[in-house]
Amino acid sequence: MTSFPTAQGIWYPATPTQQGLWILDRIERLRPSYLLPSVLELTGPLDHQLLTSAVERALGRHPALRSRFRLDPAALRVEYRTDASPPEVGFTDAVADGWAADEIERLVEALCYTPFELSEEAPARAEVIRLAPDRTLLVLTVHHIVFDGVSRQLLVAEIGTTYRALARGMEPELSTPPHPAEVQGGLEDDGHAERVADVVERLRGAPTTVALPYDGDPDDPELSLIGASADLVLDADVSEAVLAVAGQEGCTLFMTGVALLAGTFARTTGQTDFLFAVVWPGRDDPAAADVIGMFMTTLVLRVRLDAGTSWRELLRTARVGGMETFIDSDVPLDAIAAALDPGRDMARPPMTPVLVNLAETADPLVLAPDVVGRYQPLHPEYSKWDLALFVGLDQTTGRDRLEFLLNHPAELFTGATTTEFLEALRRSAAAIADDPEENVLNQAPVNQAELDDPAVRLGLVRSIWQEVLKTDDVGDDVSFFDAGGDSLRLVVLVERLSQASGRMLRTVDLFRAGTVRGQADLLAAPAETATAGRGSSRDRMLGAVRERRAGDQRN
Repeated sequence: MTSFPTAQGIWYPATPTQQGLWILDRIERLRPSYLLPSVLELTGPLDHQLLTSAVERALGRHPALRSRFRLDPAALRVEYRTDASPPEVGFTDAVADGWAADEIERLVEALCYTPFELSEEAPARAEVIRLAPDRTLLVLTVHHIVFDGVSRQLLVAEIGTTYRALARGMEPELSTPPHPAEVQGGLEDDGHAERVADVVERLRGAPTTVALPYDGDPDDPELSLIGASADLVLDADVSEAVLAVAGQEGCTLFMTGVALLAGTFARTTGQTDFLFAVVWPGRDDPAAADVIGMFMTTLVLRVRLDAGTSWRELLRTARVGGMETFIDSDVPLDAIAAALDPGRDMARPPMTPVLVNLAETADPLVLAPDVVGRYQPLHPEYSKWDLALFVGLDQTTGRDRLEFLLNHPAELFTGATTTEFLEALRRSAAAIADDPEENVLNQAPVNQAELDDPAVRLGLVRSIWQEVLKTDDVGDDVSFFDAGGDSLRLVVLVERLSQASGRMLRTVDLFRAGTVRGQADLLAAPAETATAGRGSSRDRMLGAVRERRAGDQRN
């Protein structure tokens, strides 16, 4: 057995964030919102016993991962101690024991989402699962109360360091981990009330909701938090133009995403004052940089615009709002929310249903030159925010391309709704690239430069088909009528495509180009010639009927 350092049996007061998470965990015992699971698939030959030992050592070293929590009813506070037994680490040989694929899937889901009893067991678990001679899963789950995104990076890196050292027959060179209580920061009591009052005044009057295009009921107590995702990658020319304007205004990538999101909401909903949540690492003190613990906090950023706000001015507003928010990152959100939204549902995110954050790319786990572990998508994936937008840069083509990932509970939005919103986001980016001095609320259709991109055309037509037909199941080469359309819906389709593209389309045009792909090709023509040169109305009608009849005969 490996021995681990222990702390004295002292009950430490939990931080406000830890205390809030403990309370919410008690409220939502059956919801996995406060677990941080990770599944890494390792390829290549490895020593499973050595990996299990490395994981056991890494988890056992850190005081936070040996924590047990309790409520002190006299002091009305949550406390924790760190002298208990370390987390359990197991090994499953799915090859030798004959595990089927569906059984492994159920095992991984149980490891990822089974709740912890925080008063009795360590808030972490891990399992090494041998799938094949050269394929292994490492499943690591830690409760959010003692763990954040930075902690995950630190812990996985330490597992790699420990494995590589043990493989060489050596002890890993690791510094003694400090206790979280030694580096827990926060606002001093003397300045607490004044700082809270300043933030409350800055946020006062902002709506604590966002007019999201819900397809489901966000207030449904039975709402499933099983998530869904959709992504968008912009054209390189548009991306570079947007980033150039943002750079002129001193905007970071995150601030650029905030401005684009606020502008898109304003153009699609009419709302002009927003609160967005932001996840902040909370490690401003250098002493906390390498500590496994829960330091992350949630901030709230305000963005406002009006009928005269240009895109450039909105970028400036996003920058100022971001700077104000980050400066006050040590002001506790609970105190702000209590002042501005006293009747809030404690089980829902405070102040706003929308999160904006930078997308994070986790480093792979390298155990040896030929043994590398990469993070796998979670099945299922859970989403606690009604809508979360993650902003990143795709550089796979050698040029910067803005990338947006939407994540949300699947029951709240259909695929058609998220596709339409992403297309609106694309149009907002194109508006900045085309003329940053233009008013945000000018509702311009897709311009010709955008429609020159086949992916834009295809995405636009597909999203409008999904909207008109009220289905996500739309094939690019299936005729409109075979997909469930009728003559009335065709008229609606003509109107919606005309509005979105700026083309004066006719019913017969879309009847003739009867598929998503065909109508996307139709939009490639300049607006003034899109319907020209096709003869009389009768000629066009007969031509469309003949073309459709010929297609039916071919099928």
